[in-house]
Amino acid sequence: MKGAVSLLLALGLACAAAAKVSAAPITFNTALPVARGAFISRELGLVRRFKGDHSALNRDLDVTGLVSVLGYGVTPKFALFAVAPYLDKNLDLNMGGQAISRSSRGFGDAKLFARYTLLQRDERSKTLRVAGFAGFKAPTGDDRQLDALGRLPIPLQSGTGAWDGFGGLVLTYQTLPFEIDAQLSLERSGAANGFELGSVARADASFQYRLLPREMSSDTRGFLYGVLETNFIHQSSNRVLGVDDANSGGTSVYVTPGVQYVTLKYVLEAAVQLPVIQNMNGNALKTDYIVTGGIRVNF
Repeated sequence: MKGAVSLLLALGLACAAAAKVSAAPITFNTALPVARGAFISRELGLVRRFKGDHSALNRDLDVTGLVSVLGYGVTPKFALFAVAPYLDKNLDLNMGGQAISRSSRGFGDAKLFARYTLLQRDERSKTLRVAGFAGFKAPTGDDRQLDALGRLPIPLQSGTGAWDGFGGLVLTYQTLPFEIDAQLSLERSGAANGFELGSVARADASFQYRLLPREMSSDTRGFLYGVLETNFIHQSSNRVLGVDDANSGGTSVYVTPGVQYVTLKYVLEAAVQLPVIQNMNGNALKTDYIVTGGIRVNF
């Protein structure tokens, strides 16, 4: 379930440049700048469905959520971002021969990070940007929720109770008809309540192509982009009281087709993430699909 939270928050990092017509990755960050003194707001909804569990527990897990993102351009090269998720997790399982339902809902752990442009190469109708980003996740979510069976396990809680750090590099190459983005990132988790979530390493790529209109003109008000992304995600095993959990972590690769409608002030977007490789450890749950949709607004 760490993957659900990490992926949900990672989706919140994708923000496009302010005051420009621009597509952007849906499932990760971009190196395009935020204009000085400008804000970007993003609301992104997510539904993640896990595959059926073949273990004796017969677990059935669904995660839905809404991610709110606010970005601010401090300088043309330096921007700050805040990410706040609201999560709803529902788990059905068999315990002692009985069907049990456990759930949690509430605001999750917030993320704060900074992004700085390290390399900028601008040419006529095209640009290349490389940016570094780093930040932390604060334990703002509730990690002490209870149900009729007692305290919920940490992966089912809204928060983890731990401080995490993360960082990475992102590259963007943008032209008038298309854009290419790539990202490398690492998130290291802290420990709390005798539990440490596995660290997450990611490699992401995105290709956005302008479908309509084929030709740009002065009276064009919006653009439709087709989006195709890939996500490589490796999570190490969780640790309980200093011991690795053999039924957690693993490696996944997703293919994500999507669409974006881009205007000067807002972007509408939707995508579905489909796993093509899932080498999970032990009885760790596998993902069936992830559906996302949202809006970004420049102001």
